[in-house]
Amino acid sequence: MQDENQRETTENGWSDPARNGQFATPFSEEALGVPYSLPSRLVRLAEMPWHGCYEMQMISEKKSPHTLRSYRTATKQFLLTVLPGELPPSWDALQGIPIKELARWVDPNNGRLDIWVQSISHLAASTINARLASVSHLLNWVGHRIPEWVTRPQKGRSLPKTLTHREIERLKEAAATSENPFANVVITLFLDTGIRVSELCALNRSSMDFEDLSATVREGKGNKDRLVLFTEATVAAIEAYGQIREIIVSRHVPSDEHRDALILNRRGRRLTPRAVQKLMDSLADAADIPRSKLSPHTLRHNFATGLLERGMDLVSIQRLLGHANISTTRVYLEISDQSLREIYHRAQAASRAQDNDEESED
Repeated sequence: MQDENQRETTENGWSDPARNGQFATPFSEEALGVPYSLPSRLVRLAEMPWHGCYEMQMISEKKSPHTLRSYRTATKQFLLTVLPGELPPSWDALQGIPIKELARWVDPNNGRLDIWVQSISHLAASTINARLASVSHLLNWVGHRIPEWVTRPQKGRSLPKTLTHREIERLKEAAATSENPFANVVITLFLDTGIRVSELCALNRSSMDFEDLSATVREGKGNKDRLVLFTEATVAAIEAYGQIREIIVSRHVPSDEHRDALILNRRGRRLTPRAVQKLMDSLADAADIPRSKLSPHTLRHNFATGLLERGMDLVSIQRLLGHANISTTRVYLEISDQSLREIYHRAQAASRAQDNDEESED
């Protein structure tokens, strides 16, 4: 009876149970009535293990390390999702299957995508969208598409966080008096240039033009080079740090990878985003600012809103921030409205205080 059921299942187009659910797909080409074929760019690679080829594809697209980690995490979780009746495959085994077999495994018609989407439905909207983008990239690579019935949740719109003027002053004082050798130069660069933390860590001395008060950010977000501007205060902070840098280099000679880095840590290595965030936490404590409120991106927001408050146009701010779309920059208009309210209430409070003083004198 079991052999008969197996034969019937196979003849109806379902996977052979003898394969224990590994690398099978519920729908064969015969059952669908449409022969499946890979995109022409992958035909010659059909029998190659998919994992190495896909890694090369992502690297060739110059995905950032952060994006690569995000894609790998989401695709692994998706691929390890099993259908009813399947035995969980090992990740090592899945990585070795050929591209053509992978295309069948991830076919959106077989139900695997549905189960995986349900498994992440409890996550935040931004997380779900990020994971869907990761899996969509894999599906597109083998010639599939995320179906229209997979709905992407709408993210609640929240305004970027910014620090108040008093918090900024306390932060500057904390950075200037910090024992951390690169605290002051890091905070000054963030506030004067609006640079991203990854861009700051990758900044080289050879990219700085102190006469022109500008720097070239190489391969920033989207792998685009862009120009950032700074002030004399930035130059002064970099020059002050330069003396500390010389001492660091004399004690820990940097390798070729780190030699040209604008900012080095105590061990003569290029800064990392994690080290910068640790600095943010320690400065937040020193400046009496909640840690959750202070980050490199917060200072980037302060840079943008400051320019807007001083009358700079939105297109210029877009270019300085390196935004690909001006709609991303436009959110600062709403933050500026908040700042306008703060200025208004401070002015009103000052006016009331002055009136009270005059009444007291009378």
